[in-house]
Amino acid sequence: MTATPPLAERKRREARRRIIEAADELFLTRGFDHVSVTDIAERAEVGRTTFFRHFGDKQEVVFARQQELFDAITSATQQETTSRTGTATEALRQLQPLFLQLCERLTADADGYERHYRLIEQHPELRARNAVKNHQIADLFADLLARRGFEPAVARFAAETALACYQTARRLDGGPHTMVAQVGAAFDQALRLGSEPGDA
Repeated sequence: MTATPPLAERKRREARRRIIEAADELFLTRGFDHVSVTDIAERAEVGRTTFFRHFGDKQEVVFARQQELFDAITSATQQETTSRTGTATEALRQLQPLFLQLCERLTADADGYERHYRLIEQHPELRARNAVKNHQIADLFADLLARRGFEPAVARFAAETALACYQTARRLDGGPHTMVAQVGAAFDQALRLGSEPGDA
């Protein structure tokens, strides 16, 4: 049975949820450029201090749900350590189910997923922030593979390849309903390349 979080933690989570929902509503109705931190705080019925306790700026709110899902997946593997080694193909194969799980969660709310990426595409500063987030994803998955015993170079190569599979599917733009299948297909193609004779 899961323990109920303390009252202070429940209040913190509720304030964060209200901020995210308020920002989503305002970005949708007014547009990203016409929404301020003060607007978001007022809609969420929290103070600016509370807003900045959760987010550094309004750009960060755009990626809040994505970051929460990613953190939930990576935290489940945070304590993994092994001493074995393996090939880049094996490392990539281990990342495939994690990326598919991430995509399943990201696209569970199809409308929200489409709004999120439309907003990013409309604003250069959000595209730049998204690129930074992608690098962070690669870093964390590389760390995961290193904890599982893969050599650093192998871990880095596999993590960057996995991210490329995800980005390839994103650029095909088949929409949220085909995203998981497209990511899986991209991984399968990469893994077939790794099964060529001479793979090490």
